[in-house]
Amino acid sequence: MAADLQSKYTKLAQEYSKLRAQNQVLKKAVVDEQATSASVKDELKQREQSLRKVEQEMDSLSFRNQQLAKRVELLQEELLASEAKGKKSKSKGDSPSQPNMQTQIVFDEDLQKKIQENERLHIQFYEADEQHRRQEAQLKARLEQLEKGSEQHQAVVDGLTSKYMETIEKLQSDKARLEVNAQTLEREAKDCRIRTEECQQQLRKYQMELNRQLKQSSSVIQEKVPFNDTKFSDYNSLNVPPHNRRHQLKARDVAGQALGFVQNLVAALLNLHSYTDQRVHIYPLDSSIETISPLNQKFSHYLNENAAYVRPLEDGLLQLHQSITEDTVTMLETVNKLQDFSKYFTAYTHFLQKILPYQLKSLEEECEAPLCSTSLTSKNQELQNDMKRVTSVFEKLQTYISLLALPSLQEDAMPQSSSSAVFTQLAASLHSLHDAIKEMSKHYSQKASLEQELPTVTQKLRTTNECLLSSLGSLTNSTQKIATFFSNNLDFFTSSTGYGPRGGSGTLNPVQAESMLGNKKQASAYMQAVRKARPQSVPYTEALTNRHVLTSSTESREGLTQQVLQSQEKIARLEQEKEHWLLEAQLGRVRLEKETQRITDLEAQLSAAMGGAAPTAQAPVTPAPHDSPGSSGFQDQDCEERGASKEATQSTSLVGMLTTTTCSEDVSEEESREHLIKSHYMSRVAELTSQLQMADSKAVHFHAECRALAKRLTIAEKSREAMTEELKVANQNISRLQDELATTKRSYEDQLSMMSDHLCSMNETLSKQREEIDTLKLGSKGNSKKNKGR
Repeated sequence: MAADLQSKYTKLAQEYSKLRAQNQVLKKAVVDEQATSASVKDELKQREQSLRKVEQEMDSLSFRNQQLAKRVELLQEELLASEAKGKKSKSKGDSPSQPNMQTQIVFDEDLQKKIQENERLHIQFYEADEQHRRQEAQLKARLEQLEKGSEQHQAVVDGLTSKYMETIEKLQSDKARLEVNAQTLEREAKDCRIRTEECQQQLRKYQMELNRQLKQSSSVIQEKVPFNDTKFSDYNSLNVPPHNRRHQLKARDVAGQALGFVQNLVAALLNLHSYTDQRVHIYPLDSSIETISPLNQKFSHYLNENAAYVRPLEDGLLQLHQSITEDTVTMLETVNKLQDFSKYFTAYTHFLQKILPYQLKSLEEECEAPLCSTSLTSKNQELQNDMKRVTSVFEKLQTYISLLALPSLQEDAMPQSSSSAVFTQLAASLHSLHDAIKEMSKHYSQKASLEQELPTVTQKLRTTNECLLSSLGSLTNSTQKIATFFSNNLDFFTSSTGYGPRGGSGTLNPVQAESMLGNKKQASAYMQAVRKARPQSVPYTEALTNRHVLTSSTESREGLTQQVLQSQEKIARLEQEKEHWLLEAQLGRVRLEKETQRITDLEAQLSAAMGGAAPTAQAPVTPAPHDSPGSSGFQDQDCEERGASKEATQSTSLVGMLTTTTCSEDVSEEESREHLIKSHYMSRVAELTSQLQMADSKAVHFHAECRALAKRLTIAEKSREAMTEELKVANQNISRLQDELATTKRSYEDQLSMMSDHLCSMNETLSKQREEIDTLKLGSKGNSKKNKGR
């Protein structure tokens, strides 16, 4: 065991080292990925900054473009004005000035260059923008991939960390447990060494003593004993054989236990056959409505004979138990009552073989019913197979019991080794019987649940099915107890009987046990006759003391007896008063309900009368009090008309209080009282019987419901554990989303601050451009005035 623990500890250490190396590699990979992610984020920030710079340049270029466009417009206006002036001067005969033409050419070339530069800048800006977008998309995709990889690596790291911590805890607990076990084993080893040394010393001492006794006995035998009669069977048969009384007590105890189990089995079999007969009369045809089939009639007739075959099993085993006493020798050769039990069991097996075809045909008839579904048909087929199996197992049991009863008829019919094999096979057959009955109970329970779903099922059929299920359950329990009992006592059945010749060699005829027991009884009777019991005497002072104690105890006992009688009378009187007031309360409740109903009717009549013609004054109606149905008693109308004298009598018991009124002219008081008490108790018995049947059916139903609730409880526990795991995962997701939300919020706040700064800078640039535009406008106006002045 220590080597196994050491190997397990070595394996755990290797796994721990592997997990530790993997954890370090994963940590390094996560750190590298985090560094790569940080570098990609820095690069993304730089790209964003360059993008903002390009956007600023684009804004400045667009502003310059607008300035140039305005300037071109001004130049075009001036060109048009100069052309108009040229036309006027041409009409007057003046030639155009050469400097104005040169200035116009310079402006056109400058404008052409600006336009080309503007186009080139637009093309460069567009290409830069497209390249920036592509790079940004690539960097975002790469960033998402890196984030996903980082999350996966982080999840792997977390899982390995948790697994690593669990492994460490497990290893630590195993180490502590192994240390405790090692210490315990060391202490036990020390104790074992000490005990071994002591045992060796005692063994040496006993060997020396036995050697000494052996030498002494050998010398005595050689000197005093002429020959050993136990060596020869003929001489040894003349010796008185030993008798094991403990074996007899054990045999009687085992027989008593078997009798109790067989009584339960007989009761279960009687209930099963009786409820099966009741079901045959109910389903598929109800005998109270229509005639059942001839097959079921014959089947019912055979089932009614079940008691004649089942009850002898209990009687036979009872006789077998009574035949095993303390003064007998119990062997297969001497137990004659086992042959009677074998005959009864054979008769019951033949009874099962006789009713088996009718059972199968009855189930086939149920399958032919119009409302029989496919699932119900399959259950009936399974029940047919179960019934065949149960009958075959009973046949095996009958064969083995007949073999065990055979030695009581013929001597040397079966050796000891064969009887041991028969007992072993009998135990296996009992377990097979339990399995077969268990399967039949399971299939019948499923069939009953399917039949309850049928629309034509009656309450009588449901009650019968519940009774059948309860009888099958008790039969399953009985067979299980019998199989377990027989398996536990199999060693006793296959062991030696404790009756044999002296010296332990050879066998004796069991018939010789009678002579041995007869001699034993004669010797016991002689010893009882010789033994004389000495008369017992008590000292005088002790006798006086005992007399005083007896007198005082007698007086106290009489006082206590009177107190007990008074208490019993008081309890009986209080019980009577309790029953009386319970009846009065019930009567009051009935009166209250009737008065309430009557007042409701009167209010309805009053409202109907007021809703009709002109309201008329009505006198208040007072309800007449009803007489109590329990206190008015039974009255005779003829006696009341004749005015005969009537006398009321009241009888009170624990079940209620009864008040009767009799007429002396018609019937006597005794006859009426007897009739009333009889009818009252008959109704009470009928009510208790119905309540008992209802309680039995409810108990079966509640048992099945408790089993279903237990299954549902286990399923709910499993679902609760799964929901707990899902809740943990959801909480982790929530915390991760909250972190992402905080990160996104911070990034958006940074972007907003950057955009506000950019907006401020753009406002400043716009103000500067406006100032430049105003300056250029003033300059252009001054130049135009100068040109006009020229």
